[in-house]
Amino acid sequence: MTSLRALECLVAVADCGSITEAARLLHLTQPAVSHQLAELERETRTVLLNRRPRGVSLTPAGNAALPHARRTLEAAASAVRSARAVGDGTGGSLRVACAQSLTVSLVAPVLRDWHRRRPGIVVSLRESAVLAELLGFIDTGAADIVLLPAPVPRGYETSLIAEEEIVLTAPVGHRLAGPGDVRLQELDGVALVHFAPDNGLHDWLDRSLAEAGVRPEPVMNTSITAAAPQLAAAGLGVSVTPVSAVSAGLPAAIRSFSPKWVRQLIAVTQAQPDPLSARFITDLRTRGVRVPRDVARQLTGGD
Repeated sequence: MTSLRALECLVAVADCGSITEAARLLHLTQPAVSHQLAELERETRTVLLNRRPRGVSLTPAGNAALPHARRTLEAAASAVRSARAVGDGTGGSLRVACAQSLTVSLVAPVLRDWHRRRPGIVVSLRESAVLAELLGFIDTGAADIVLLPAPVPRGYETSLIAEEEIVLTAPVGHRLAGPGDVRLQELDGVALVHFAPDNGLHDWLDRSLAEAGVRPEPVMNTSITAAAPQLAAAGLGVSVTPVSAVSAGLPAAIRSFSPKWVRQLIAVTQAQPDPLSARFITDLRTRGVRVPRDVARQLTGGD
């Protein structure tokens, strides 16, 4: 197969009109250039150069090959530039998938910074509330990074991103809307805005409540994570959600649990993260989960 070096020699000789000058341009010896050209002629089975005492010129076959040689060299150089840009964190593409509730609180601030500071990188985002679908993005190679709560099955490469608090949202005037933290046992018998089975939080919440021996009364199910606190604020019951699901300005009481209840957020990759993925993960870890100020004030007793 033709080597890039041979094509490089053909282009250099065409531009310089001399094997000697081409060798100087490429920092090679004259015999080395002549050898590369001879190998190329053997492969093409035709003469590519007219060799004269005062220089060389391309034959019709050489002229036919020249534009293709230039495009091949440029394509090779472009491949190197693209790979180097990804390694340097200045170019390429990154495919991110995340749990639905993490889009605004975790991913959006980093995406905004990357769009501003790394305009040469194209970041695509997919969302889901279903664990199997999120892990499927990694299994099929459809995503480079998947962001979701732990745990995940064995066999995946994971990186800890942050810890996120689990909170209670209660309508104003509800008996659990008063000041101070809430004990999980106080949810026994309480009307609960639950999650639909197609949302991964459904099984997680059922399991957590069962382990604590608590039996609330589900009044409705929602597939949309962020809808649960809103429905609670509307007076349908209380909700138990990650704090990332609670929007700013929600007219409701937001309470921490006692003891404090948190979940780990992780990044899942197919193998050790490549340089671009590693930079994105580092930025996520540095920023953590964004909590609206009014929600944070309530959780710290500032309401």
